[in-house]
Amino acid sequence: MSETENAATDWWPRMSDDAANAEARRIIDDAYRPVAQMPTHFRDTSPLPSHGPTPPVPQPDHRIVPAWAAGTAVAGIGTGAAFVGVGCGIWLACQGFAAVTLSSVLFVTLPIAAVAAVAAAIGSALKALKGVHTETHHHYTGPVRQETNTITAPAYGLIARNRNELHR
Repeated sequence: MSETENAATDWWPRMSDDAANAEARRIIDDAYRPVAQMPTHFRDTSPLPSHGPTPPVPQPDHRIVPAWAAGTAVAGIGTGAAFVGVGCGIWLACQGFAAVTLSSVLFVTLPIAAVAAVAAAIGSALKALKGVHTETHHHYTGPVRQETNTITAPAYGLIARNRNELHR
């Protein structure tokens, strides 16, 4: 027998047709067999009292919220509350500007002007009591040396570096 004839006989199935059909039927039945499922609801069948409060029923909650999602929600609520507060403040200020009258301006500014006038009066009284001596006379005993220095500050390029150089 040649190699091609030997290879051609090797691929032939080693099962009979009846055995192959039975194996195929078993594989298909295994694939389509219903799987036992977990219950997705809970019904309490205990009898309810005829009157009065109903006893609590345990309702387990197994939801998992990631920390980043909870943090984002809290930050969003806080930011929204802050913007509501800022918006209310702006609205109130605009309402106040719309209702500006001469009496309201005087009512706000007169106490401030009164405090400023009292402060100026106290300052002028202290100045008069102190007897301010404005004439100054300095006596220097040492030699005076005066230098005129030149500072060069070159700046080159697009981004300049400051290098101050002192020349005497």
